[in-house]
Amino acid sequence: MLIKISSELAKKVFEISGQNVYACYQCGKCSAGCPVVNEMDLLPNQVIHLVQIGDERVLNCKAIWICAACFTCSVRCPRDVDLAKVMEALRLLTLRKGIYKLDLRRIENVEEYPQIALIAATRKYTG
Repeated sequence: MLIKISSELAKKVFEISGQNVYACYQCGKCSAGCPVVNEMDLLPNQVIHLVQIGDERVLNCKAIWICAACFTCSVRCPRDVDLAKVMEALRLLTLRKGIYKLDLRRIENVEEYPQIALIAATRKYTG
């Protein structure tokens, strides 16, 4: 099947995640079901829209980092767009550009955090 992807950002997301963001028709079910949407600066469907139009400002948004990858959005999507994979692809693109990185040396009181939280943060926020 031939998939036409017009924005460069959408092409990069497709290469990393295998998800065609153009399948999304902005129904909003992903945003309606997201358990952490109140903490996001952009709704999940808005993130998809910015990728669709090739707006790289999406790489600077807080939403891609707040996404818990709980797959609620992916399960609810009537078009089978796995938004959790798209969010992960956007995080990877951001890390590759060096826009945001976690500097583990700057974490204060590291002994107070659960080890699993530190390992998860290391995997999620470092390139």
